[in-house]
Amino acid sequence: MPTPPERLDRAIAMTERLIAFDTTSRNSNLALIEDVKSYLGDLGIAARLTYDDDGGKANLWCTIGPEERGGIVLSGHTDVVPVDGQEWTTDPFSMVRKDGRLYGRGTCDMKAFVAIALSLAPEMAAAKLNVPIHFAFSYDEEVGCIGVQRIVDDVVANLPLPRAVIVGEPTEMKLIGGNKGTRIYRTRVTGVPGHSSDPRHGANAVTAAARMISFIEDLGDEIAAKPLQDSPFDPPYTTLTVGVIEGGTAHNIIPEFCDITWGMRVVPDDDADVYEQRIRDYCTTALEPKLKAVAPHTGFEHHKLVDSVGLRPDHESAAETLVRQLTGLNRSSVVSFGTEAGTFQRAGMPAVIFGPGSIDQAHKADEFIAIDQISQCVDFMVDLIEWAKTAE
Repeated sequence: MPTPPERLDRAIAMTERLIAFDTTSRNSNLALIEDVKSYLGDLGIAARLTYDDDGGKANLWCTIGPEERGGIVLSGHTDVVPVDGQEWTTDPFSMVRKDGRLYGRGTCDMKAFVAIALSLAPEMAAAKLNVPIHFAFSYDEEVGCIGVQRIVDDVVANLPLPRAVIVGEPTEMKLIGGNKGTRIYRTRVTGVPGHSSDPRHGANAVTAAARMISFIEDLGDEIAAKPLQDSPFDPPYTTLTVGVIEGGTAHNIIPEFCDITWGMRVVPDDDADVYEQRIRDYCTTALEPKLKAVAPHTGFEHHKLVDSVGLRPDHESAAETLVRQLTGLNRSSVVSFGTEAGTFQRAGMPAVIFGPGSIDQAHKADEFIAIDQISQCVDFMVDLIEWAKTAE
């Protein structure tokens, strides 16, 4: 039986191994997935992969223990955000250990959690688990929780439904029972170009886009003025934001095109479809007539890029009950950032968010995780293994 220091060293070594793979979302994650699959195979653990449409990215699912029964899922994403434009003092894809911290892209968000699970896989495989432990490692979480949907579809169609899911996003080992959903859209406004000396002969796409943006801001203010009573979220309402606007070519040309990227952070019990439809209707009824009076081909095209469901708080769920039992934590809270937990919950698998590290370190230059957080997570998973030996 490994000692606690040996377990911690193995978790750190596995974290270093995973950090070395540049799995920025724009890249393939197959090298990492194949490495993990081989590692598990050497332990006698079979993995099943589900791929994206192009076959360039994959999710990994495996079961340790009896396959005929539902179990506990340890879920994490393998992709990371870009380092472009960030001023790192270390190589982001070569882990550095310093001052009680591990530095590198993904240390906090969230390869350390994946690494801890993998580092304990030999103990899981050697134990006679009564309740199985599953690994669910996904692609493209950072661009919209895309890969996890294929894991969920595969599980629902082909495997016993797990009783609980633990999504190991960085929560500082605090129990999180809810998160907001995320919707992201790109809208293209098409106008008619012309010389700026006579705007009557053109249709200005940037001006039309600006009016849409103003409406989004006004709608956001309207929603904020009616916060949800007793909501645990901060802020206690769905928020709307505009992130990117791109349009025009020169000061003396009426812009033909303008692209807007905008989105919502949706409280789980709110109806985002209502807000989306109001924005679409405003563009159709209030803005398009002026554009189409110049040319019929003009107008607004809306494309939904991301629709990631939120996690609805459920204090009585099997997932919350398990984490409370193993940790002694007596309360849970919520977060506004997106996770994959709601996708599992929607498919009938109770989920919580619970993992090492602080979200304050995520997506930044010199991203790090405190080694003490890794140690706490190792201890939790050891307790989970012991529980899984005897639980019914």
